[in-house]
Amino acid sequence: MGKIKLLDEHLANMIAAGEVVERPASVVKELVENAIDAGATKVEVHVEEGGLELIRIVDDGQGMDREDCRLAFERHATSKIGSTRDLFRIRTLGFRGETLPSIAAVSRVELTSSPSSSQVGTRLGIEGGQIVEERDVATVNGTEVCVRSLFYNTPARLKYMKSIATEISHISDYVNRLALTHPDISFILTHNQKNLLQTSGDGKLLHVMAAIYGVKMAKLLLPISGETLDFRWSGLISKTEVTRANRSYLSTLVNGRYIRSYALNNAIMRGYHTLLPIGRYPIVAIQIEMDPTLVDVNVHPAKLEARFSKEDELCQAIEQSVKETLRQGLGIVRPMTTQPKAKVVLQVEQPQFDLQIPVRSVSHSQEHVAESPVVSVKEAIEPAVKEAKIRYAEPPAIDQRINDRPTSNVESDLDVFNVQMESEPVREEREPVESDLAERVTLQEQDNVEQPVNESPTSEESAVPVLYPVGQVHGTYIVAQNDTGMYLIDQHAAQERIFYEYFMEKLRQDSIASQLMLFPHTVECTAAEAARLEKRLPLLQSFGLEIESFGNRSFIIRAHPHWFPEGAELEVIEELMQFVLEAGESVQADVRQMREKAAIMMSCKASIKANRFLTNAEMESLLNQLRLTSSPFTCPHGRPIIIHFSAYDLEKMFKRVM
Repeated sequence: MGKIKLLDEHLANMIAAGEVVERPASVVKELVENAIDAGATKVEVHVEEGGLELIRIVDDGQGMDREDCRLAFERHATSKIGSTRDLFRIRTLGFRGETLPSIAAVSRVELTSSPSSSQVGTRLGIEGGQIVEERDVATVNGTEVCVRSLFYNTPARLKYMKSIATEISHISDYVNRLALTHPDISFILTHNQKNLLQTSGDGKLLHVMAAIYGVKMAKLLLPISGETLDFRWSGLISKTEVTRANRSYLSTLVNGRYIRSYALNNAIMRGYHTLLPIGRYPIVAIQIEMDPTLVDVNVHPAKLEARFSKEDELCQAIEQSVKETLRQGLGIVRPMTTQPKAKVVLQVEQPQFDLQIPVRSVSHSQEHVAESPVVSVKEAIEPAVKEAKIRYAEPPAIDQRINDRPTSNVESDLDVFNVQMESEPVREEREPVESDLAERVTLQEQDNVEQPVNESPTSEESAVPVLYPVGQVHGTYIVAQNDTGMYLIDQHAAQERIFYEYFMEKLRQDSIASQLMLFPHTVECTAAEAARLEKRLPLLQSFGLEIESFGNRSFIIRAHPHWFPEGAELEVIEELMQFVLEAGESVQADVRQMREKAAIMMSCKASIKANRFLTNAEMESLLNQLRLTSSPFTCPHGRPIIIHFSAYDLEKMFKRVM
């Protein structure tokens, strides 16, 4: 008699549940996705005891008649695909027909549903995968699914569930992601009758971000958008001063589906580049649209991962878009959160969320300042590197559009959101957004400065205004001022940024000139390290080092670039050799990253240290050189360089204004 036999249907469903139903959050995800596929405009998720006791999903989408209710619990029964061809153009969140039978196999399920055309609804009771109740009920608007006693018949799985706090955090995370993916759907999440999330469903991603992360944080978001021939994207990314300790706040949403993509997350982080401190991550939500044939969402049991046909092209586009968006939104840090009181203005029509950050033009009081020729970073600091002294650099025209720009549409839109969420009760039925436009109140700050004709800064403008130093604090921070208020500048971070851009420009050159050392330097290492270095000598030579093998385990350095930090040349050389030793096998692919590390390391060693007191002329020169850099707001390690206290901030702190 043969040893191979067909599995029992119930046993097969329980095995499938091991892949699909990992924890209560998996149940919530699958059921809410079904509600979204059914065309729901409002989804309620009610959870008790972390989802182990009860998960109740209520939606107002298209319901099912009795026959469909019964078929929905059959394995691989689905209304979303019908042929092999459909697998390559998937537009729905669910499609395999494994959700309901897998959930029903390890829990007690009650399903109540009816189509809009029916006068009678259907209620099914399923326990352990078997239908134990079937009857007619009063008609309902959509579908309601109750999952009770999850994993009651699989004690091993139940035993390894985490704490209630952990399970509800996973559920909350999934619902947050789905709300970000579908801002046009109103989501309500409660746990033990406590409201955890409530979105308005007005189609604005910004309002969803405010509901999840808070209005204060949402005001520090920047709109991002772009498109290529194959992809189109839009969303929100946080400014550089808003960071978190892990990557879980990066949300990539593809064709209405949240996915985890290591490549896309890395592209976003490359876009932030040196603008974030080490080990810190931004808050990001990017919605990407593409032809379904370019993405395969059927590569993960829970459909949390996807494979892209043109992944490199997409990642490069996202990286460049993040860089351009941050370039517009970068500004000097302002620690004070208080702002002048705004006036309430009634508007007949609410403005649409504009994805362009408004830019302030040069004020009339600055028109008399003469413009001087722009000096490149290389030209400005070449003498400083060569002679180890700080030199003067003529500043370009003043531009204060960063510090005193008018309230952006992000902030005014969030003021509308605040008024709505505080004043409007939760509606039982979702109303068209247009019906509320005439009643909404928008908070707008009054500003006398006219809007600029040209929003893009010219090459002669600097993102940092002219600053006049007045002293130092502890020999570490420069105190400066202008007519907009007081500034604190970290002198070490400021010169790090100046030297970093200088060294990066040098390292990008095809040929790097070197100077001979008076006394050649010898470096000894282990036999294993010597073997790796022997193969990678051309890489070290590309940094301008004249290096060769000198015995079995020794190497001799005869020359190095003349612009290496004075007094730290040998330390820099040994660091470069260590970079090469730690690099992967594909060394050539890591050249750009190694140049980046080398520039950061050299800029740190060459810069002014703390407790170094500067003359007034040295402080002026340093500030003028900082204005010539391409990104004067953060050092290469991502720390802020300048903090601005406006005149209003100072008056508020000293209670001159209340």
